[in-house]
Amino acid sequence: MSANIVIGTQWGDEGKGKVIDILASRADVVVRSQGGNNAGHTVAANGETYKLHLIPSGILYKDTLCLIGAGVVMDPKDILGEIADLSARGLSFDNLKIDPRAHIIMPWHIALDGLSEKFRGNKDIGTTHRGIGPTYMDKYERSGLRFYDLIHPDIFREKALSAGKLKNAIITNVYGGEALDLDAIIDEYIGYGKQLAKYCADVSVLTYEAAKAGKTILFEGAQATLLDIDYGTYPYVTSSHPVSAGVCVGTGVGPKIIDDIYGVAKAYTTRVGKGPFPTELDDECGDYIRNNGHEFGTVTGRPRRTGWFDAVIVRHAVRVNGLSYLVINKLDTLGGLDTLKVCVAYKRPDGTVIKDFPATLEELEGCTPVYEEFPGFTEDISGIRRYEDLPEVCRSYIARLEELCECPVKMIGVGPERDQVIER
Repeated sequence: MSANIVIGTQWGDEGKGKVIDILASRADVVVRSQGGNNAGHTVAANGETYKLHLIPSGILYKDTLCLIGAGVVMDPKDILGEIADLSARGLSFDNLKIDPRAHIIMPWHIALDGLSEKFRGNKDIGTTHRGIGPTYMDKYERSGLRFYDLIHPDIFREKALSAGKLKNAIITNVYGGEALDLDAIIDEYIGYGKQLAKYCADVSVLTYEAAKAGKTILFEGAQATLLDIDYGTYPYVTSSHPVSAGVCVGTGVGPKIIDDIYGVAKAYTTRVGKGPFPTELDDECGDYIRNNGHEFGTVTGRPRRTGWFDAVIVRHAVRVNGLSYLVINKLDTLGGLDTLKVCVAYKRPDGTVIKDFPATLEELEGCTPVYEEFPGFTEDISGIRRYEDLPEVCRSYIARLEELCECPVKMIGVGPERDQVIER
């Protein structure tokens, strides 16, 4: 038996989908523990590309149990659309299970997400406007609607009507928006509940029983460490815990069942939306990385901001997550650049050099990167499958990342396909 976690070490979009797919092909159970349909994994397999938002990556394997845990917030309309799209491509959902504790995204959450962002003006967070934050707000205010409620029409109607009346008052009286038709929404969502009811099961129990039975379990992370509500670049973060500890809370199992934790990083850094980004490249080099790496959002299509590899960030992720291994993706994207840079520390405005990631946005905003430079490479490495066959400059680059981040590199991605990975 093994139970492994895959975590993002930067601001997301590190190519976790490919790593998750490789490990999912070896797993009996794949579990999604947090986040919502604001996340996305892109998996390229057998000449096809799958864009997964809520559905665990194990769905590509018909005998794999796919679990959505209590820590996830779920848009019923969106997940039904995802099920329909993937079913049309020949995938089976017989092994999909959703925890009854998972919270439901309602239309008022989506409305409030957009209205609150508009209210913030140029201080907006840059959300995906999918209602994730407002749903988590209701969860922690203890007024949310859960999957159990959705699949029990009488319970759902009573709770949704009460919640909807309050949200309509906020939408109209605070933000000046238009009230939602609660009766129509409730009827619509009861219909979704009827379609989804067959998937309801206690994910905590299923995961625990799988562990006891010696099954191989993969916990797939959404978003990444720098988007964690506590340990990310607050307030430019998501509304859940995408760090390794969030897996146990969001699934309902203890940490003793976890064996290894894989942290995924790109050979450079990207982020979407607003917030500080010390190594950002707002120049031709940044454009080259963006275009060569196809750096556009899985969910939104937004161009990603690009920059050099930041070892301060990844070392922070190693510590916070207790990483066993690093996976360095998209090394091939850097091919063709004359010089590569890695941020090894930050310099504060007073000249002090620090190697640990600052705890607050205010401290981080004043920091500038301290770089080490490496020679670039021009070779096409996309067909290489053995570490020893990489150009010496690539091996030196990876070796230095291991030293700086204080974590061994287990896998190196050299292309988008499932088999374009070097395993050490």
